[in-house]
Amino acid sequence: MTNPPAKTILITGASSGLGAEMARQLAARGNDLALCARRVERLEELRAEIGATHPQRRVEVLAMDVNDDEQVFEGFRSFAKAFGTIDRVVINAGLGKGAPLGTGGFAANKETAMTNFVGALTQAEGALEIFRAQNAGHLVMVSSMSAMRGMPKAMTTYAATKAGVAHLAEGLRNEFHGKPIKVTVLYPGYIASEMNEHVASEQKLMVSTEKGVRSMVAAIEKEVDSACVPALPWAPLSLVMKHAPLGLLKKLM
Repeated sequence: MTNPPAKTILITGASSGLGAEMARQLAARGNDLALCARRVERLEELRAEIGATHPQRRVEVLAMDVNDDEQVFEGFRSFAKAFGTIDRVVINAGLGKGAPLGTGGFAANKETAMTNFVGALTQAEGALEIFRAQNAGHLVMVSSMSAMRGMPKAMTTYAATKAGVAHLAEGLRNEFHGKPIKVTVLYPGYIASEMNEHVASEQKLMVSTEKGVRSMVAAIEKEVDSACVPALPWAPLSLVMKHAPLGLLKKLM
């Protein structure tokens, strides 16, 4: 099977976990990469790793905190200037912190809300500035299966931010329907990463980072509107999560 034509792909939150593995797999498929995250030393290590295995690929890295608006805008513009074009932006940066509301965990909940939603909004602004100027591009929003239904306790804020991200993507898809700018939203299930390593051993449905990201990359390159990844078991489970009576859903959770 042949790979799609090579693209220049910007990935946020690329220093570890899903973002880093997406970079590896997308480079292997012949794409050039613009990688950003707060931990630039990790990005440099990743660039060296990719350079050793795929020396023909161009990889540029930049330190970026998605909660710093100007850093995001300047960083995206810098990448666009350096490459000449950005074909795809993957908004992946995020946090998994949280506490039940009203229990003193407001700081963690606010940090997650600001990073996962407001930070994603900032990144989308930066991406669409580039895509509108080019009249072309592909925006990918990484949501979560938790966006399918309101989640309890420590997951409440996180799930709400991921639902917000999904609706942001859907609104943009509505705006650009029939135009050269495409929008994809991904709903990952349990995929091993640094964010969830503390619960990995407890989740029977957890898949490896490599396997989970392989399904993400496949959906991205097909430019689907949305996808639960991996499709099994998450696509059928999404229907249960959306429509099951709350009492039943609580038992399943």
